[in-house]
Amino acid sequence: METAVDLIGTVPLFEPLDASLHERIEAITDLVTAGPDEVLSHQGAMPECLHVLLEGQVALSSRAADGTTALVEVLHPIDHFVMASVLTRLPYLMTARTVTQCRLLAIDAGGLLDLVEREASLANALLRSVSREFRTMVRQVRDLKLRTAAQRLGCYLLARVKDGEAVKADFRLPFDKGLLAARLGCRQENLSRAFASLRAYGVETHGARVILHDIPRLKALAVPDDLSDLDAL
Repeated sequence: METAVDLIGTVPLFEPLDASLHERIEAITDLVTAGPDEVLSHQGAMPECLHVLLEGQVALSSRAADGTTALVEVLHPIDHFVMASVLTRLPYLMTARTVTQCRLLAIDAGGLLDLVEREASLANALLRSVSREFRTMVRQVRDLKLRTAAQRLGCYLLARVKDGEAVKADFRLPFDKGLLAARLGCRQENLSRAFASLRAYGVETHGARVILHDIPRLKALAVPDDLSDLDAL
């Protein structure tokens, strides 16, 4: 039977740490499962644990005072949330809700902070992670300000192509188009129009299936970032 310590060693965040530190993290970690549409943490609540997503999908959303809700991100394995709230001991800025059946590690927030104060290698690992999250946030804000919905969609689709030399690709969207629209910062009808406008650039869709017939042409329209630290979308 798998234990938390076995799984912690497979998490990129903790993989560089030595085995003894893995065991100390395991001592404050629970392995949990959750069904679809379960709330894992509430906006405004104090952090009780750092979640690490091992299987499934989790949506992070934020609610305004008037009740308006916006999807901020949809997470895929292996990823964690929400590190900044845990490290600063401040309330969650987002609500985390499962999209599908999920399996997660739940690392006690207080115990993790105690380890951070004593273990420089762990502190450095978490600092690098928070820095990457900040870069991801900046890039998302920049995309909303500088790119059209069609360009943001094009960049998202191109990011699903793992072969950097490919001229064609065929894949399935990882979640429904309603979530995708929210992830890209637009309404579902705007997403439909964006898909329609991309047909001229070789984008064909059949439900969740997407076929890219002319990747170079799509790149010329979307102009994706040519950075060495591209984040998983």
